[in-house]
Amino acid sequence: KAVRQTVEAAAEAGAVGFNLEDGSGDPVRPLLDIDAQCERLRAARGAAPDLVLNARTDVYLKSNLADRSRFAEAVKRANAYRKAGADCLFVPGVTDRETIRQLVKAVDGPLNVLAAAGTPPVAELQELGVARVSIGSGAMRAALGLTRKIAKELRESGTYESLTRDAIPYADLNALLDR
Repeated sequence: KAVRQTVEAAAEAGAVGFNLEDGSGDPVRPLLDIDAQCERLRAARGAAPDLVLNARTDVYLKSNLADRSRFAEAVKRANAYRKAGADCLFVPGVTDRETIRQLVKAVDGPLNVLAAAGTPPVAELQELGVARVSIGSGAMRAALGLTRKIAKELRESGTYESLTRDAIPYADLNALLDR
């Protein structure tokens, strides 16, 4: 019920798609039961049949499975989520080419990966068969890293190089916000 209500509200607000992840928040059982997650996915699909449903499995991010078991579990979950109505299957936490290549072959739908340190460039991911690349919180974390660098420079030298070097000109920012 909660998933349906949230998805309906997002659709009313103008969303064109959404992620629904299987992380539980419980350190002992970090992933939701597959059947429960599939039920949530079916509810989401029923609430918004025209929105893109990106089903995320956190097997590589949060599970305590051994590396060999992670791959099999990620494939099992992704394929179950596809059958439950997901348009795209998101497996964040995988950065090595061979695992990505194997996932593309084993997952019965478009694969989505998360850009992170060590992730192959977009062109190579495309060659591997990846359908979608997400940056997740990466842009915000990069912005916060720059903010920290600016604060350190101001504190230590009183200069503004970090603040001004790559900043969007004020007029350009206003033009972006006018759209």
